[in-house]
Formats: sequence, C-alpha cells, structure tokens
Amino acid sequence: MTLILLYLVVLILVAIVLFGVGSVLFGRGERLPPLPRGTTTTVLPASEVTGADVEALTFSQTLRGYKVSEVDWALDRLGQELDQLRGQVAALRAAYGVDDFVPDSDSRVTADVENGTDHDQERTSEDAAHPVPVEGRDPS
Repeated sequence: MTLILLYLVVLILVAIVLFGVGSVLFGRGERLPPLPRGTTTTVLPASEVTGADVEALTFSQTLRGYKVSEVDWALDRLGQELDQLRGQVAALRAAYGVDDFVPDSDSRVTADVENGTDHDQERTSEDAAHPVPVEGRDPS
C-alpha cells in the first residue's frame, strides 16, 4: 500500500514539475486583451488597392457572421478606390480625345464560346498582311 502511495506522490510531483517547465517555456496561457472599441484588424492600403490586397482582406467573426462595420468599411474603401480610378480613366480619355468604348453586344463572344469557334485561327495570310488596328495605339 505504501508503495502505491509513493508512486502516486512521485507521479504528482513529476506532473507539477512538467507543468511548471511548460508554463515557463510556453507562457501561462494568458489571453491578449480585446482591441479597443472602434479599432479593427481589417486593413487596406491608403491607395492603389491590388487584387492581392483584396484577397488578403480578413474580417472579425461574430456570432452570426462577419462584423458588419468592418465589411461596410471595406466596401466603402473599395468603392472610393473604384471611383478614383474611373475618374482618372475619364480624365485620360478626355485629355487624349478617346470616346468611351461601349461594345454593341456580347452576342458574338457568347456565340463563339457556345460554337467553339476561334476567330483568331480563322485569319488567312491575306488578313495577316493587314493587322487589325487597336484603338488608342500607335500602329508603328
């Protein structure tokens, strides 16, 4: 009986020592304090948002999904970036006298995809002698 008690005491002492060593090496398991109210971990650059920035975008999760204020902020920020870029494109078009490009319809593209045709392969050697001009580019 004393032998079993001795094993039990040694086992408890070993457990206490291992717990103490683990606490010193890995910390005591303290949690970080919550972020102050009104701050977030959701970040976007101040300008020139890229696709990689949008892909890296994360939101805090709440009980029923994502935190609405963070999602609203990100959408507002991306909307501002799009408005700024469209303004720059409009200014450049006006500066160079280029009209807005509005395609007639996507019916040709849709029909090509459905039929499996590729108009680039249908060009003949006669067409190759006369390249297709691209609007806004210098032909030389």
